[in-house]
Amino acid sequence: MQHYGRGEVALAVTLSGVAGYVDAIGFLKLGGFFVSFMSGNSTRLGVALATSHWTAALTVIGLVAAFVAGVVLGALTARALGETRRSPVLVLEAVLLAAGAVLLALGHDRVGVAAVAMAMGAENAVFQRNGDVAVGLTYMTGALVKAGQRIAGAMVGGEPNDWWRYALLWTGLAAGGALGALSYLTIGAAALWFAVAIVLGGALWAERRYRAV
Repeated sequence: MQHYGRGEVALAVTLSGVAGYVDAIGFLKLGGFFVSFMSGNSTRLGVALATSHWTAALTVIGLVAAFVAGVVLGALTARALGETRRSPVLVLEAVLLAAGAVLLALGHDRVGVAAVAMAMGAENAVFQRNGDVAVGLTYMTGALVKAGQRIAGAMVGGEPNDWWRYALLWTGLAAGGALGALSYLTIGAAALWFAVAIVLGGALWAERRYRAV
């Protein structure tokens, strides 16, 4: 993340917060499954298969499939409309989140949750570079590893302040999770509309920045 300016670091941290926020809503809605954290879902799949909980296994498979479909859609959008532009992928994410919120409000939980999982998959293409993810926004294990590596580097004479960007990503996800849980417990799945608004705000900022360059 050292190649990005403060504005883009702030956008990345904000979107990590959105991922945590939406994941907490999905976790509570689904009773312990994730719409963003596919590593956790993968572990749940293994446990479900080992214990013959087929309904849980099918739930995880559906979530993973929707997430990967969102990744594909986001990656194709970034490739088609410009990886440095960012706003098209953010608009795609906002549309998918909005579709999920509407479907959940209408009682179509399965399709609504799938749309939300697709939105989280698509978000990872916001910082796509040459077809690969440059900054992971919905998973933090890599960010924590990089933070630890940068701290180790600083201890042996490397750049002393290179770790904080990765720590901020994790902080954003955790803080977003807390806010998502509180929002869901207050107003239910309608809390997704706050995420829609934030993502659209990020899209507007990214488009203005892109046109100013």
